[in-house]
Amino acid sequence: MLFEFTSNVEAGIKSGKYVQVFSNGISIGIVCDSATGQFVGYAVSALVNNNLVSPLITPVQFLMKGANMVQTYIDFQKNYQQNDFIRTGLQSLQTNLGVLQATTALIGVGTVATVALKAVNLHQVLKFRREVEQMRLEVKNGFINLSQAVKDQEAEIRQILEQVVQDVNFEQHRIVLVRAYTLFVQALNRLQSVIQLKDFTSRNDEIVDVRKMLLKALADYTNPHLLEEISALGQIRRFECAWAIEQAIVITYQVQNEMSAVSECLWHLRDKISEHSCIVIGHCESYDDLDFLFPEISRIRNHDFAILEIWQARVDWMRSLSKAEIKLLVSSDFNTLEPAHTLDVNLATEVLTVPPEQLAYEYLTEKAHFYSLRDQLMFMFKPYLRCDYEVYIKQQASVAGYKTLASNNLQKVSDLAVTNLYYYFKVRDESNIERTLEAVGSNAIL
Repeated sequence: MLFEFTSNVEAGIKSGKYVQVFSNGISIGIVCDSATGQFVGYAVSALVNNNLVSPLITPVQFLMKGANMVQTYIDFQKNYQQNDFIRTGLQSLQTNLGVLQATTALIGVGTVATVALKAVNLHQVLKFRREVEQMRLEVKNGFINLSQAVKDQEAEIRQILEQVVQDVNFEQHRIVLVRAYTLFVQALNRLQSVIQLKDFTSRNDEIVDVRKMLLKALADYTNPHLLEEISALGQIRRFECAWAIEQAIVITYQVQNEMSAVSECLWHLRDKISEHSCIVIGHCESYDDLDFLFPEISRIRNHDFAILEIWQARVDWMRSLSKAEIKLLVSSDFNTLEPAHTLDVNLATEVLTVPPEQLAYEYLTEKAHFYSLRDQLMFMFKPYLRCDYEVYIKQQASVAGYKTLASNNLQKVSDLAVTNLYYYFKVRDESNIERTLEAVGSNAIL
């Protein structure tokens, strides 16, 4: 992720006068004077692959409202009730969860029709979310009115929606999801009221109760018996809803100023996102599945995952500050210009265009087959697997006399090249084995 700053701060960075602050080897979007250590500004926007950061689940406020988070940490009692970024972030989580959950009404429980997937893919979800934010669609009991949302789609989609709604198995799942979503919303509403309490003891007791409500809702979304009954595409939607709830749980610790717990929860959440994503990728069995999953999981890995990583790095940085550094931070005259309006404008434009992850996937599909594409998606969360592929390629290239591939040059090539080379040699190796077995069999007959 690449942070952008105001023009004067950017000029200072280029001249060497200012430097970005790093934590855990990650830039946290804060800049200080390289000579004095005085903090001079926060990032006003962030880019991922030259596109404005736009996560699918995680509220962008958690990344860009760094000024509020830091000031809250420094003077918790004085500043917390003055900040509204938590409220905005919680509302975003609620909207995102509602939209993602609503799309399960087209995915259903069993096999998913290809045309239905196109109606609830990454591009469509971004559109639905925008319409909910602009109050053109209403989330009710955790489901938007998909009949209204897809009214302009072909008749086959509307027919599939009607069939899923009448499906007994899906109705059982829907009842559980409505219950969980209702509890989730109740917990968020209660949390927003609780943080206004001035008595710390009463507030902390209430927050503990809120956390219990969220954990109960989370249990419904991650119920292993229900997850076993649905496809990989249905699973990713359930997991995404669960990740949203876990972020709300993180916030409960943050409003208590329990930054050690916040850091640990964020670490576990990122680990869980990796684990869940790999489970779904492993269950991907067709191009239709991959067409749906690849752009969406790419967005989660490149945007949501990155925000959570920076969020944790900021928390760890704040925990590491000495008293002198905290004093210096308090005395700093920050330019706290927030990029909210810029983000809104870009998001409005984004939903009208094909997501860059979709375009990237379409490019890859012209150059790779199913297994190569699926492995590339897995590499996003398990980069060490690529090392295993490189070892195999080097071994086979050495046998075949391809000296260039046997060198360190292999580490510089793309995941696309690595997976394609791997399967090239895999097929070649298996063909050699088959020919050898055939020859052995012929000799045995003779």
